Amino acid sequence: MRNTDRAVGAVLGSAVGDALGAPFEFGLPGVFRERFPDGVGELCGGGGWDPGEATDDTQMAVLVGESLLERGGLDLPDIFSRFRRWAAADPKDIGLQTEQVLLGGDPWDLAASLHFQVNGRAAGNGSLMRASTSAVYFAARGRTATMDAGRRIAALTHGDGAAWEGTAILHELVRVALLGEDPLAALPATLAEVAPEHRERWARVLDPAWHPDDATEFNGAVWPCLGSAVWALRTTDSFEEALGAAVDLGGDTDTVAAVTGMLAGAVHGPDALPARWTSELHVPLPGSAGRILRSDDLRDLARSLAERGESGDELPGPPHE
Repeated sequence: MRNTDRAVGAVLGSAVGDALGAPFEFGLPGVFRERFPDGVGELCGGGGWDPGEATDDTQMAVLVGESLLERGGLDLPDIFSRFRRWAAADPKDIGLQTEQVLLGGDPWDLAASLHFQVNGRAAGNGSLMRASTSAVYFAARGRTATMDAGRRIAALTHGDGAAWEGTAILHELVRVALLGEDPLAALPATLAEVAPEHRERWARVLDPAWHPDDATEFNGAVWPCLGSAVWALRTTDSFEEALGAAVDLGGDTDTVAAVTGMLAGAVHGPDALPARWTSELHVPLPGSAGRILRSDDLRDLARSLAERGESGDELPGPPHE
């Protein structure tokens, strides 16, 4: 399987997970299996979402991907500007922390850090949910560059370094999967690149012995979100099973499933994504003149990101801190 095929799996898989999980958001564990006892889930809609409709998770991922392509690389002010325009267009769903950062009126390079200084809490999973496109784009640059890019993009909206490191880890796991290698086997080497002050906590939730029931926070936080996605990948044998396990955990189901779909899609490839899911998928883009992307649009975006990422320049300047 080519890297570009797996790239499609990552981007499209994340979007499918988002749409699958959206109707079950904030529900209790086990609700998904109650609805679909045979384990064959559908993009059923509900909770304000149409069947197959993707949420802010995929919308923001598209904004990141289109910026990378149109700007020819990482332009953080441009990404922030696209985020701000999208947030001002009244999307159906937006994380509270992200909304406060984007619409607070502060400059792109200070908004997240100022929010963190005031609130003291900024380790939500919002930087993970939008990472599929950037993970694909930077994969060809190697471990150091892709992890660095993950940190920079996360820092646009999340002032807590835990979110930066979680996004860096996710970027690297996707990179390994795109090579056709086992991202789970890459965890020790990946954790060795995590900032020392965050390494122990990340090692705990990514350990093979960890279970989502062991989480000490709601899975809207960055640690249990990524930990649950890795658990779902580790304990299942197919894309469909992984997403079902993720959604059945309850809580922040759209984002946990989006992150799971990103990893499982890269591992299992696009052919593992059920056609009954991809055919229904659609991604409205508030603030973009009524555009709605379909599965074929996401496939094209993923291929372009994979191909252009291989020829891009090095990241400019030091990491955003």
